[in-house]
Amino acid sequence: MLFHEIALPGAMLIEPEPRHDHRGSFARMWCAREFEQHGLSTRMSQCNLSVSERRGTLRGMHFQQAPYQEAKLVRCQLGSIYDVIVDLRPASPTYKRWFGVELTAANHLMLYVPPGFAHGFQTLQDNTEVFYQVSEFYNHEAERGVRWNDPAVAIVWPISDPILSERDRNFPEYQGGLRPNR
Repeated sequence: MLFHEIALPGAMLIEPEPRHDHRGSFARMWCAREFEQHGLSTRMSQCNLSVSERRGTLRGMHFQQAPYQEAKLVRCQLGSIYDVIVDLRPASPTYKRWFGVELTAANHLMLYVPPGFAHGFQTLQDNTEVFYQVSEFYNHEAERGVRWNDPAVAIVWPISDPILSERDRNFPEYQGGLRPNR
């Protein structure tokens, strides 16, 4: 696997290195040793699958409060998504900045989301599946979110009129001047 640092410290774009032969290909998608060598959490407590039937579905921006903050390893196994993270760590030099990347079944890229980040994605195709590993068990009382169109965050989504849950539509505005990291 190739680990690419992005502009938000602690977050990584991970690229599998497939080995090809006449049968197809093989690629390692998880290796605790390699993650540990890059300073990433190797504890994974849950694996989740999100299935969205319609293009434009937006899920996010979700996070869990301390002490239940979670790391995530996100990949799209069918279809494509625009995956977004926001740094909510007050002591971070990139506090309140966001990063977005297209993850597809074809490019096999994965995004490592460190604890202390909000995370969300928008589907770019019908019938999209997102698989993600999570370092902490889900805790309903610790669940929080930032509204997808919060003007303080100013995330530029590829589809301006998304399909949303009531919960995601009604998250409060984040207090602070979030800005994109471009």
